[in-house]
Amino acid sequence: MPRALELLLVWLTLPLWGAALLLIALCLLPSRPVFFRQVRPGLGGKPFTLIKFRTMRPGSEPDAERITRVGKWLRLTSLDELPELVNVLRGEMALVGPRPLLMEYLDEYTPEERRRHDVRPGITGWAQVHGRNAILRAEKIRYDLDYIRRRSTALDFKILLMTLLHLKGN
Repeated sequence: MPRALELLLVWLTLPLWGAALLLIALCLLPSRPVFFRQVRPGLGGKPFTLIKFRTMRPGSEPDAERITRVGKWLRLTSLDELPELVNVLRGEMALVGPRPLLMEYLDEYTPEERRRHDVRPGITGWAQVHGRNAILRAEKIRYDLDYIRRRSTALDFKILLMTLLHLKGN
């Protein structure tokens, strides 16, 4: 994906960033931070720190009890993913590619499944437009490997368009 497109997306989404930051800060007062950071495997399985907007209060309760009303809305609209554009600008992620799963899964991959780390992870991907969280991890990996085999600029634009159309439908 051209770097100019990535920079344009960051610039165009700045008003959304501001609104999300304000809502999260108000919702999570007095706790901080407003960003959630987690180490995930990137290109070649190399760890990087993924950045998202925080959607849950800190604590030891189950996730369903810690998620805020604003957090539910951010997740529903996928606006919690906006800060990953920083990861894209740093070269750690791409707009389109396999979503980075958790580090703990690395040891479980077969040699074929490890191919998902032959490309930079993406904010959106083939698995996301085919079920996102409604599909099992094994199915996500199959979609990721299919994406890697078929990878092209045309497919990337198709996935971006499908992602936008899906978000519009929420």
